[in-house]
Amino acid sequence: MPDPSQHAFLAGVIEGFYGPPWTSAEREELLVGMARWGLNAYLYAPKDDLKHRAAWREPYAPEETAALASLIGGCRERGIRFVYALSPGLDMRYGDPGEHQRISARFEQVLALGCDDFALLFDDIPDRMREEDRRRWPTFAAAQCFAANQAFAWVRARRPAARFLFCPTPYCGRMAARGFGGADYLDVTGRDLSPEIDVFWTGPEIIAREISASHLRELRTRLRRPPVIWDNLHANDYDGRRFYCGPYAGRPPELRSEASGILCNPNTEFPLNFVPLRTFAAYLQADASWDPRGAYRQAIVEWLPRFATLGGDASAEELTLLGDCFYLPYEEGAEAESLCRALERLLARPPAAWVDDDVAAFLEPAQRLRDFCARLADLRDRRLFAALHRRTWELREELDLLLGYVRAQRRDPQTPFRSDFHQPGTYRGGMAVRLQRALALSSDGVFRPSIGGAANP
Repeated sequence: MPDPSQHAFLAGVIEGFYGPPWTSAEREELLVGMARWGLNAYLYAPKDDLKHRAAWREPYAPEETAALASLIGGCRERGIRFVYALSPGLDMRYGDPGEHQRISARFEQVLALGCDDFALLFDDIPDRMREEDRRRWPTFAAAQCFAANQAFAWVRARRPAARFLFCPTPYCGRMAARGFGGADYLDVTGRDLSPEIDVFWTGPEIIAREISASHLRELRTRLRRPPVIWDNLHANDYDGRRFYCGPYAGRPPELRSEASGILCNPNTEFPLNFVPLRTFAAYLQADASWDPRGAYRQAIVEWLPRFATLGGDASAEELTLLGDCFYLPYEEGAEAESLCRALERLLARPPAAWVDDDVAAFLEPAQRLRDFCARLADLRDRRLFAALHRRTWELREELDLLLGYVRAQRRDPQTPFRSDFHQPGTYRGGMAVRLQRALALSSDGVFRPSIGGAANP
């Protein structure tokens, strides 16, 4: 009989981003925090482990297996379920028996290291099958379910209590609605996939602002099982200029009863994940009410000791303001939003019409934030500094420019404003910026040509 623990609610962390994988020391720190906060699962799926994805057929070398064995042992020591994920979908030949043997060979290699639980991922792959596979399976979903069922049966024959997970090609509501992966992909998956296999889902979007209980109930009828949420709320691998240290938000407590687990795929830079993971753990333990902002403020206080500088300690007020500037994908935190609103009120009127209170409402928090960004160069925690540096430097540059503009226009609104430190071509320059200027994204999600466009940077 399978161990009933296989049906336990999965609550934990996915290392599943694009970019340099976390180091062994960072993973050790992660596991310590997870155990302290009551999280019970870690999914190994870093996209830039070449043998997880691009070179999935190649076995791990001895030094790689040693690192994995240490990680698996660290999870086991702390009562954390280690799930090894393989992503063969970029070029898998579904009808080739040798491919299924290669999946089993990889799983066997990791099984020998102490891993009991596995996942097969078919996300972010070409939406097409080879012609010979198409002749055998009528749909993409049928071919992938066949592969997953084969791998699941192989694992369960060796580990009867194993947990096995599957990531579909359309893994969010928008993808499914647009027919990605083929018509009725989710319904075919619900019918053909072994009922004991869990299915990942990111919500209505890849990065979902909100995930409702009703959304999961509707999905559950198609998949014939409750999903495991792969939550990208704090993922930042798609935008290297940002990170997210706001709270776990937009997920009501009742969502937990509609899923068989929630796993967070957070910021690529490990040192920036304290608040996201701390508030996520608090959400899982909350009762019927959930206060994301209150949890955020508490987590900021707990994170604060990491921000000691050569010149002294940071304050919770300073760190809250900085965190509000890097809050969540769809919103700034309250204090950063207030600063932006104050600036917008000024810029909406000619400088001659500015009033002192409006000027002060921008200058005071902007100067405080600018000075804190400058002080971060002296952080004692240099790993944290390295993770923050480019983002906080850019923020400081923008604040310097705006502070200079407001003060100069306040003194003499008739004189054009220039900066000695922000020269054309060197400031906001480069190929990516030129391309970004070509199209403007409106609030309705539609892209339209910008006036001037890329031809006139």
